[in-house]
Amino acid sequence: MSERKIKVLIAKPGLDGHDRGAKVVATALKEAGMEVIYTGRFKKPDEIVSLALKEKVDLIGLSILSGTHMHWCREVMKKLREAGADIPVILGGIVLDDEIPVLKEELGIAEVFPPGSKLQDIVKRVEELAKR
Repeated sequence: MSERKIKVLIAKPGLDGHDRGAKVVATALKEAGMEVIYTGRFKKPDEIVSLALKEKVDLIGLSILSGTHMHWCREVMKKLREAGADIPVILGGIVLDDEIPVLKEELGIAEVFPPGSKLQDIVKRVEELAKR
C-alpha cells in the first residue's frame, strides 16, 4: 500500500498581487511528490481556512510580500482556532528578523521563510511539519 501524499494549501491573503514566489514554492512541493492546492491571489482568511478544512490539507503556506503579514497571519490563525483546526501554517515573504519570534511564539506560525530561503529547505520543513 502506498503512503498518502502530503497535501499543502498555498494561499495569498489580502491584496498582495505578487505571486511568483508562491508559484515557485508550489512547483517545488509538487516536484517533491506533494499534492498542492494554490488558492490564487486576494483570499480572505475565512476562505483560506474553509478550503484547508474542505480539502483536509496537512499544512497551509501563506505567501505575503506586502508588509501586512502580521495582520493576515493573526487572522488566519484566529480562524483556525475558531474552527478547532490543528493545521501547521508556514509563512514566506518579506519579514523583519525581529518579527519572526512574534510570528512563531505569539501567533503560532510553524516556520517563516524570508527572501533567499532555499527551496530544498522549504520542502524539508514542510515534510517534517506535515508528518507531525
